[in-house]
Amino acid sequence: MKITKETIVGELVAQDYRAASVFKKHGIDFCCNGNRSIGEACEKRKVEIDSFMQTLEQALQEENNASLDYNSWPLDLLADYIEKKHHRYVQDKTLEIKPFLDKVCRVHGAEHPELLEINKLFTESTGELAMHMKKEELVLFPFIKKMVSISQDKTAFESPHFGTIQNPVNMMMDEHDVEGSRFRKIAELSDNYTPPADACNTYRVTFALLKEFEEDLHLHIHLENNLLFPKAIEMEKQLTHEHAH
Repeated sequence: MKITKETIVGELVAQDYRAASVFKKHGIDFCCNGNRSIGEACEKRKVEIDSFMQTLEQALQEENNASLDYNSWPLDLLADYIEKKHHRYVQDKTLEIKPFLDKVCRVHGAEHPELLEINKLFTESTGELAMHMKKEELVLFPFIKKMVSISQDKTAFESPHFGTIQNPVNMMMDEHDVEGSRFRKIAELSDNYTPPADACNTYRVTFALLKEFEEDLHLHIHLENNLLFPKAIEMEKQLTHEHAH
């Protein structure tokens, strides 16, 4: 999309969430006050518009190249990246968001009972994700890395104890679906992370963090479901085929 000063902040972030970090750095709220144009938002925050537009376009282009690049990464690098970037993100943000949610529930839970439901779903989700990520880190990712080194060193390939990689992959994808739908519920309950008019700052920050958490989870799942897993299945097929001869 062509970005101009008239572009609506919220719509741009919705189309390309990488814009979010540029707005965030300049203190422009893209969650709650996202229905303003970039021009208005910059004026309000006293941000110099021309250099801001430049930064924005640069970020979207740079990142674009980087994200297209995931596709050309070797699988062991992709697995490492997912673990160090996205798994750590989940661990860190779980610890950051949970106390905020608890506090918001204590203060606003009576008037906004949906907060209690959101807290319950978030707690379930992060508990399940912690176990899910452990399984990937202890079983699936090491096997993927092992396959990469086997195909490089041309050493003998033995089928893993879980039969074929398709088995843990199917399990991981099912678990991804469960978390995806849990977060859809959180989004619905929070009116798409829109804090109510009477919300205090903690309330707003909590919703902004939850929104960011969901966005990170979407990218995290995309990298696994659409890149890492299919390529790993392909690699296993090749290795099995080569060693059958």
